[in-house]
Amino acid sequence: MLIRNISLALVALSLAACASVPGAGAERYSFGLWGDMPYKKAGDDRKLPAVLQSINQSDIAFSLYDGDIKDGSSKCTDDTYTDALAMFASMAKPVVYVPGDNEWTDCHRSNNGGYDALERLSHVRRVMFPATHSLGQTTMPLQHQGSLGEKYVENTRFSRGPVVFAGLNVPGSNNNVILSAKECSNKSARTAAQCDASNAEYLERDAANIAWLAQTFQQAKDQGALGVVLVVQADPGFDWPETEDEDESQLPQFSGYRNFMAQVVQQTEAFKGQVLFVHGDTHFFKVDKPLYSPTKLLPNLTRLQTFGSPSLHWVKVTVDTSSPALFRVEPVIVRQP
Repeated sequence: MLIRNISLALVALSLAACASVPGAGAERYSFGLWGDMPYKKAGDDRKLPAVLQSINQSDIAFSLYDGDIKDGSSKCTDDTYTDALAMFASMAKPVVYVPGDNEWTDCHRSNNGGYDALERLSHVRRVMFPATHSLGQTTMPLQHQGSLGEKYVENTRFSRGPVVFAGLNVPGSNNNVILSAKECSNKSARTAAQCDASNAEYLERDAANIAWLAQTFQQAKDQGALGVVLVVQADPGFDWPETEDEDESQLPQFSGYRNFMAQVVQQTEAFKGQVLFVHGDTHFFKVDKPLYSPTKLLPNLTRLQTFGSPSLHWVKVTVDTSSPALFRVEPVIVRQP
């Protein structure tokens, strides 16, 4: 499902030509994308300061972190979340946090401490979203789907110039879907009742995510926006494994993303501008057009997969309305001391 023409140099996305915002002059700004770090078991603690310094010394207006504040085999103790808040508090510019699977979906694992994943999700909502504005030393206002401390507070949205941004809680591990009793109990402290509750949680959150997605595109249309940036944590099955003769998104382990991704496609088809779909989860940088298939493109949707442990780098995206390409993507390789 992939086109793999990519370079770890400056990547100018050849998106469709776009006009300037009616009644406004050309606008140009940059933002950062990062996530899947630090993983202490991979020795990331010694690498992280250079990444934070690189982002802080850049000219970006803000950054978005696409989930996984810890590795998938360490305990989901409360200090994990306070440590992440301290990391975000060290950032000079606003940071928008999007949850990942390692901080809630996977906390049921025995090596994660055998937590109730839904209790950890509630903890994320209470602790990681302490205010309506972003994290960081300077902040910016955010729209939230839910009230502070409540369901779906983690789904956020904001606009900057000609682009509408949305963060959505779509995590790895099949979006919290449990497919069988064997999967429920595998290396896990979960009970059958907890797995049933997780599947019910998925259905409710999936519907909320789809509603937030639709509202985001409607806001973009109402504003005459030229682009939409969607940020989630999970790789929804674009290329796992990479093949040309099988639609990976239809494999059982990606079933939890089908409804959401179908709506991403539908909304993108009905939108005249460009859509940048950002995710982490797989830990290596990639920019491509994975939809619909290797021989048929959804031309205005581009996928950007961010770096992750043990490759601690980040991605700079520039929005430039004077350019024939709205988004320009640059991987920022951080040299370690």
